Amino acid sequence: MTHIDDDLPPHSVRRTLESLGLQGPAHPPRIVVLYGSLREISYSRKLALECERVLAAFGAEVQVFHPHGLPVFDRSAVDHPKVQALRAASLWSEGQVWISPEQHGGMTAAFKNQIDWIPLSDGAVRPSQGRTLAVMEVSGGSQSFNAVNQLRLLGRWMRMFTIPNQSSVAKAWQEFDDDGRMRPSDYRDRVVDVLEELFRFTLLLRGRSDVLTTRYSEQKQLREQGALKKGEGVASAAD
Repeated sequence: MTHIDDDLPPHSVRRTLESLGLQGPAHPPRIVVLYGSLREISYSRKLALECERVLAAFGAEVQVFHPHGLPVFDRSAVDHPKVQALRAASLWSEGQVWISPEQHGGMTAAFKNQIDWIPLSDGAVRPSQGRTLAVMEVSGGSQSFNAVNQLRLLGRWMRMFTIPNQSSVAKAWQEFDDDGRMRPSDYRDRVVDVLEELFRFTLLLRGRSDVLTTRYSEQKQLREQGALKKGEGVASAAD
């Protein structure tokens, strides 16, 4: 049985930095993978784990966040352990992969709930700003791009650098074997395409994102108020 990682291109941090003509931090790029399903048999989770394997083979350090137990967004349960774990993972990351099933023509509530718990800002902290982002979706029927288009809108709103490539895996139930591994196909090849692009963009932008995302309005707030305004949407239980 051929697996997705049997014929991967020989990417590594060192080789990629050299190919980009860059000097900089040589630590493994830190990638967080989010998926949008709570089902026992979840194709978005299977794809998330496949992404983890591919990125690890390239030399990345990867965390897959499992959304089971994450409370429904209510603006107040920010001290919940799953909420704290999600926010810590976002802060730790240099890049992210977002994978949602398509449900009724859009992303799932389970996926959107995760994004709702990551505020745009919390004082001077930007939990997602400047990170790279790759978007993917799985569907039970024919190929669609509704969910990935919505994920792109979210990525822009979360101040992330969403890479040009994306993946939409149609009839996902056909694309994985009994062990949960992705079968050889054009869909599998596209997944690798997306992940190697994310790997390169993450190395290209890290250490430079602060320069690219410095905003006039925020610098004005710092000068006039000494601190950035606290982000809307998520308040601590003590507020």
